Amino acid sequence: MHQGHILVVDDEPRLLAFLRSELKASGYQVSVAQDGKGALRAAAARGPDLVILDVMLPDMDGFEVCRRLREESSVPVLMLTARTNDTDKVEGLDAGADDYLTKPFSTSELLARVRALMRRVRPSDADGPGTEFRCGDFVIDFGRRKVEVRGEEVRLSATEYKLLAELCRNAGRVMLREELLARVWGSAYHSEIQYVWVYIGYLRNKLEKDPKHPEYILTYPGVGYSFRAPEG
Repeated sequence: MHQGHILVVDDEPRLLAFLRSELKASGYQVSVAQDGKGALRAAAARGPDLVILDVMLPDMDGFEVCRRLREESSVPVLMLTARTNDTDKVEGLDAGADDYLTKPFSTSELLARVRALMRRVRPSDADGPGTEFRCGDFVIDFGRRKVEVRGEEVRLSATEYKLLAELCRNAGRVMLREELLARVWGSAYHSEIQYVWVYIGYLRNKLEKDPKHPEYILTYPGVGYSFRAPEG
């Protein structure tokens, strides 16, 4: 039984062959591309469940590929890089990546990240039909994974949706940054605080009338975040 379809994008033939072999052995269907244009064509044609994307590509860098993917798709993106500084990590997240893995990495670490990203795409047990949350002119339908603000549907990536759903299910309660990391990204991400604040910024830009003065996603400095509780 296939676990899902993964598009792997890297210009190193040996690494590409290794990743394809390991992912197939773990039950995934795998497509490959060796440059940015090929990645965009493959993503449009195949509709993968996950994209593993190298930063260094011959025609355009992985950040640009990720930005273009985000214009058309909410598919989870795991970026690979040989660079270790936090600036590159934040740039990847700013481009719309869901996760970031630094080379060299172990097969077990890669597969753990893949499983975590795949879980974000699948509905939660709490996402039953007709289950929804309303607050003012904000509505999230958990069963359909659909979000509306001021009567307009808002398209979210898998990670954005997962983070927002956790905040809404705990509306009115301050959620620690570490708690959000564990619930959305997994326990292995306990020190990756920048993931939370980057994605909180994404959500505010998509949901709030004025992201600098949010009315829904509230910050408690040094502690965490809370989604405004419904009135009444």
